[in-house]
Amino acid sequence: MTGPADGDPVLAAVEVARRYGSHVALHPSSLDVHAGETVALVGPNGAGKSTLLAILAGALDPTEGRVISPLRRAQIGWAPQRPAQYGRLSARENLRLFARLEGIADPEPRVDAVLERIAVASPDRPAGELSTGEQQRVNIGIALLTEPEVLLLDEPTASLDPAQRTRVWELVESVAEHGGAAVIATQHHRAAGRLARTVVALETGRIVFRGPYDEYAGL
Repeated sequence: MTGPADGDPVLAAVEVARRYGSHVALHPSSLDVHAGETVALVGPNGAGKSTLLAILAGALDPTEGRVISPLRRAQIGWAPQRPAQYGRLSARENLRLFARLEGIADPEPRVDAVLERIAVASPDRPAGELSTGEQQRVNIGIALLTEPEVLLLDEPTASLDPAQRTRVWELVESVAEHGGAAVIATQHHRAAGRLARTVVALETGRIVFRGPYDEYAGL
């Protein structure tokens, strides 16, 4: 479990909300993310977890409120729930492509370093032929290419078996251990308790709990 979150956050959502016409996907919500911290967003499908995560990532504009980096503009890595990779390209080729899209001048050393971290057994096989767990690790690897200060993961262990989930959680733990922050939308509450210092629970677009997992589990 990550240590205490001290000082100013590296990323903060300030009363962000998202509406689609008369439908409110996310009511005004605030969230601070600190270096070295893992935050778990938990709740049922449709609770607003993915909406909040996409707003934090800058992939979705809030209807109101704002996202700020109080100390500096934090580098953000985002892995959406659906893999962003190309099935006909190998894991290595996918990473190389996204590294170039991110403007990394010399992508090969970064690609090699990420491949070592995500531990894909056959990095030169087409991604579409990899196991679901390996595809998900490639998805996270794409998010890690820029060495982000904040890693945002949307249901990174959905449809994975326990062994595959463990490998993904180990990747998340390594980010916090190296001083980065992670925010994970997940329905695996026990894993959230092992990983996260802070659990934020959402229901029908509202934050209904914020605190340690032990308190959340006791509700």
